Amino acid sequence: MIKNKINELIKDKRARIGVVGLGYVGLPLATEFARKGFNVTGFEVDAGKAAQINAGETYISDIDESVIEEVVRAGRLQATTNFDELQACDAIIICVPTPLRKTKEPDVSFIMAAAEEIKKRLRAGQLVILESTTYPGTTDEILMPMFEETGLKLDEDFLLAFSPERVDPGNPQFQTHNIPKVVGGVTDDSTEVAAYLYSQIVKDVHPVSSARVAEAAKLLENTFRAVNIGMANEMARLCYALNIDTWEVIRAAATKPFGFMPFYPGPGIGGHCIPLDPHYLSWKARQHGFDSRFIGLAEEVNSRMPEHVIQLVSDGLNDDHKSMNGARVLVLGVAYKRDIDDVRESPALSIIDRLRSKGCEVSYHDPFVKHIRLEEAHTEGGSEPLSSVALSDEEVSAADCVVIVTDHSQIDYVRVVNLAPLVVDTRNALNGDVRKGSRARIIRL
Repeated sequence: MIKNKINELIKDKRARIGVVGLGYVGLPLATEFARKGFNVTGFEVDAGKAAQINAGETYISDIDESVIEEVVRAGRLQATTNFDELQACDAIIICVPTPLRKTKEPDVSFIMAAAEEIKKRLRAGQLVILESTTYPGTTDEILMPMFEETGLKLDEDFLLAFSPERVDPGNPQFQTHNIPKVVGGVTDDSTEVAAYLYSQIVKDVHPVSSARVAEAAKLLENTFRAVNIGMANEMARLCYALNIDTWEVIRAAATKPFGFMPFYPGPGIGGHCIPLDPHYLSWKARQHGFDSRFIGLAEEVNSRMPEHVIQLVSDGLNDDHKSMNGARVLVLGVAYKRDIDDVRESPALSIIDRLRSKGCEVSYHDPFVKHIRLEEAHTEGGSEPLSSVALSDEEVSAADCVVIVTDHSQIDYVRVVNLAPLVVDTRNALNGDVRKGSRARIIRL
């Protein structure tokens, strides 16, 4: 049986692992398998990234370069742009992006492109696992028929499963090896073998009854967060109108030992999951005539937060008898979360764009992001680069307003509030002691 053959290869660490897509999900996964003694081939369309890995270098800050160097030197990890090498792999894991179209409908074109490459080279004795976030039904409705067009049969010749990626960039506590893995196969044999494969690198593996369940679980995880962040953001706007400290309200509510989980407001939501994944679920719901109202409302509230930040800046400047038009604004942090270099879907980009559309002279400082490119609707030609400025005393004191959009830990906030006349804090970066000794007037989300 194919199940027994692949399990035997995994048990003896003779299974060659292929990882398609070496980004924030794929590279840590490939590295972990290599660290556990498997021979791993990473597949990339970007020749530059493949060359970096083969040189023992990393372009993802969560991975220690010494680890990459060690497994590459040992011959257990290689990267390639030659997809013909897929045929030599016993297990192939797809870790490609799944963005949204401009219509906010799922874009599975990267999954389809990866699947086509696999289909051309699919052979008997292979396990294929999809990790890319997608709508329930993708694995068994799209990938399975595509692979069976080769004449190979599921369970007889190949196995197919879905296991949602769970990555939290910049979180040193939870990384690939200690984040529980949900696994759902299109068949029972597929579930069993995929779960056994992941058990080689992950402490806790949770098998479920189908690929659809696993696909839906991923969307529920991130939709849950999006909806609750939306509630926190709505509460923040209400507290601002009532002149109540939002953060104190949340801290007080969080003392309840049951029935409450704290979520925190912010300038908007960013990253590769929270802004996108709920749309996959709501799109699938519409396919079945179901209106997912919570998801739509959360998206509406969260997408308005950059505009609320602009209002806070405007209110602060007005109190100082200053206009937004011509005001100098310094944005602190453009990454979507603390202490990382990832700007995907970052609300900072929208905030900068909106500030500039109001006539503000905007600069930014981010120790992790040296350059950004804005897509400004009001700028002819659209995209233009912007570079991080040094956080000098002169830069801070010259600003009419400093906006903390990302609360990077290495920024000296005491110095900021002692030099700037006005600070808008969207992340609760300024604790009570900092605020008490502040020269600046502080407006908090």
